[in-house]
Amino acid sequence: MKQLELTATLRSEVGNGPARQLRMQGKMPAVLYGPKTEPVLLAVDIKELETALKEGSLAQSIFNLSVDGAKKKASAVMIRELQRHPVSGNFLHADFYEIDMKEKIAVMVPIITVGKSKGVEMGGLLQVIRREIEVLCLPTEIPESFEIDITDLEIGDSVHVDEITTDETVEIPYDVNFTLLTVVSPKIEEEPEEEEEAEIEEGEEGEAEEAEGEETAEE
Repeated sequence: MKQLELTATLRSEVGNGPARQLRMQGKMPAVLYGPKTEPVLLAVDIKELETALKEGSLAQSIFNLSVDGAKKKASAVMIRELQRHPVSGNFLHADFYEIDMKEKIAVMVPIITVGKSKGVEMGGLLQVIRREIEVLCLPTEIPESFEIDITDLEIGDSVHVDEITTDETVEIPYDVNFTLLTVVSPKIEEEPEEEEEAEIEEGEEGEAEEAEGEETAEE
């Protein structure tokens, strides 16, 4: 897997004020940490990060992070969390996690469906329960996605996690054989029919009462 190049600078100030000033300069606060790395406060160029992310997905991208002024030349990192503004979507803060390229890591890999199932063509509905699953693998072996061919799935059929095939280098850890997707039958709306029956019954009762009233009047 290709490593994306990214540079950062050290920062010492924390808080909303300094963070706001960084963003006005086109940068944002970040932090670098890892199992063997003490947290380091960083500032990252926002446009540089945006450009790098266009080449790969956020959850799977590996960055070759160089920090100006640091003793260490570069670190292999992944983004553990990227905070965005809820309205504008602008980047606000990033957490970089240092990884060892020779040790397995846990990452989320997306699930992609291909084809059109027989069940859907018969009127069923495809329900995707899990859109991504966790895998354990070396950073260089991260799958881009898992494709599931749903062509032969009929109404009532499901695909479970143990049906996903992987290379020997990729492990999918799970305790329960959970469902990834299923084809369900469309819901039958019975309530309107029940209401209609109730209206008919009420109408019949009304007619019976009216007939009784007429008989009483004749007497």
